[in-house]
Amino acid sequence: MIAKIGRSSNLYGALAYNYTKVEKGNGTILHTNKIIESADGLYTVSKLAQSFETYLSVNRNTEKHTLHISLNPNPKDSVTDEILIQMAEEYMQKMGYGKQPFILFKHTDIERSHIHIVSVAVDENGRKISDRFEKKRSMEICRDLEKKYGLLPATENAQNKVEMIFKPVDYEAGDCKNQIASIIRHLPKYYRFRTLGEYNALLSLFNLTTEKVEGEWEGKLQKGLLYCILDKDGHKVGHPYKASLFGKNSGLPALEKHLLKCRENMNDENLKSHLKEVIANTLELIGTENDFKNSLIRQGINTVIRKNNSGMMYGITFIDHTSKTVWNGSSLGKEFSSNALRDRWMYQNVQEKKSLMKKENKSAERKNSLAPSLEKPHLLFDFLDNQQKSIQSEDGIFESIGGLLSFQSEANHKEQEFAYRMRKKRKRGR
Repeated sequence: MIAKIGRSSNLYGALAYNYTKVEKGNGTILHTNKIIESADGLYTVSKLAQSFETYLSVNRNTEKHTLHISLNPNPKDSVTDEILIQMAEEYMQKMGYGKQPFILFKHTDIERSHIHIVSVAVDENGRKISDRFEKKRSMEICRDLEKKYGLLPATENAQNKVEMIFKPVDYEAGDCKNQIASIIRHLPKYYRFRTLGEYNALLSLFNLTTEKVEGEWEGKLQKGLLYCILDKDGHKVGHPYKASLFGKNSGLPALEKHLLKCRENMNDENLKSHLKEVIANTLELIGTENDFKNSLIRQGINTVIRKNNSGMMYGITFIDHTSKTVWNGSSLGKEFSSNALRDRWMYQNVQEKKSLMKKENKSAERKNSLAPSLEKPHLLFDFLDNQQKSIQSEDGIFESIGGLLSFQSEANHKEQEFAYRMRKKRKRGR
């Protein structure tokens, strides 16, 4: 089990964060200690805060008076709510906060169920409760609780915890804030990059992006960073997160300091010589864009290509996981720039299409050559052909003559009939 202890001067914020989980159905109030109960059994953030007012009112000097503690058992541990309550009470008692008012929240918005405890570090007489050797005492208490309740020791999770650091953010899994924090708090410790663009290329591997924002607040120019989650198509999902949520080491000043330091120590040509050699050799062997990217991945290099809405490539960045460095293509050399690689791949695509058309034409010609030809009969059998033609021509003549004869006989018949009628008229007249 791992315990995390946070201190702040914002009691209302700590209560609101946890109670919002309850309202959304992603958490429950599991247990309370010295908390004023409401008549209807329901709570609000304001009602919960009232239980701490008498403690805070007698001590105005302690700046960070609010305690926000999370207890995190291993996901493989099967822990009932009753056991969670017992462990929380024992933990608070041994840490010196057993007589303090506190609220125990259980969070269920992620696969790993865990508990949050909100309390204050000032007792009812206004004295600040000692926090000497707090982390050491907390670890010892967690080890004791693990043994007592048969939990998996935290040391077994050390390797898993490191592996989880660089896991891409999954928006559907929830707990997005902690997912983002586990990435942006650690990336600058391991990777070197010189520009915000290179940083964003690295973040894109983890479904994240950041942008610099500027604005005026109370007559002063304010600058900061916003982090956004990306879906599988690279589109932003959910709401943005201010860098200040993740501590001062994740803010814009800290990032700019890191960029400046990287510009100084990434000027060494030897640092990028190996990367350039690998990319150049891969380009010689691999023709298409996708095959090129897949080949580099097998060599520990990610390629991030930026394209506009029409599909035209306008940027490329290489992330070398061996040296833990990020390079814009043009910074490695003109031959590795987006323009050079785009022209190279377009030319190769044209050549491949021409080659494919040639193969198709050859295949069609081969099929035609195998088809049976209509050859003329041997001269000895010409009479058969001549007889056929003769019959066809005679039939044609007979058809035309027959039509003519038919027309002439019909005309003669009408003339005879007309002459007969005239003779009868003459006889009558006589």
